[in-house]
Amino acid sequence: MSDTPKSNLRSPAAVARFLLTAAIGLFLDLYTKHTAFIKLASGLPFRDTGNDGKLHWLVRPKSEFLATHGYPFIRDWIHFHVTVNEGAVFGIGQGQRWLFLVISGAAIWFLTYLFTTSGKQRFFQFLLGILLAGVLGNLYDRFQFGYVRDMIYALPGWNWPGTKREIFPWIFNVADILLCIGVGLTFFYSVFHIKPPADDSTESKV
Repeated sequence: MSDTPKSNLRSPAAVARFLLTAAIGLFLDLYTKHTAFIKLASGLPFRDTGNDGKLHWLVRPKSEFLATHGYPFIRDWIHFHVTVNEGAVFGIGQGQRWLFLVISGAAIWFLTYLFTTSGKQRFFQFLLGILLAGVLGNLYDRFQFGYVRDMIYALPGWNWPGTKREIFPWIFNVADILLCIGVGLTFFYSVFHIKPPADDSTESKV
């Protein structure tokens, strides 16, 4: 008998491949954002409410992060420089917070649907977990702050020959990396994955 859509939800191994992968990716994304903004933004994103004695995020406009200093992790190759993005990838759709929240919610539903119908495609379930981590990481930022925190600056100062245009002027985060890796690997998986032959053992005998 073929697997039902709910069979993966009852499989601890399948759920772990999907949700545990997402949880690890989400932790890495939020931890690196937290650390980068504490170290490089001089604690700007925090305030003490004075009520419960705990530190809470303070939403600040993008302009307040532009003067922060960076850190050359691998000089001239990868620097850490904090900034915020109110749009999507490459800065598209600035200020469309609620639109991106709706899109993120739809993406979570779609990834969950793909997981429930993925059968025994173990590697595909792992890829779905990577994608879910990327979506959740940026969704958290948009919901909590109204923008996404970015800090990874690749190829800083590298310009196209004969111009002053940077080769890669965008700053990104771990969630963006997870999304790019997930999308890329999913594409290759869909192209090269060979589906197993259908099980005809349940066919009625003549």
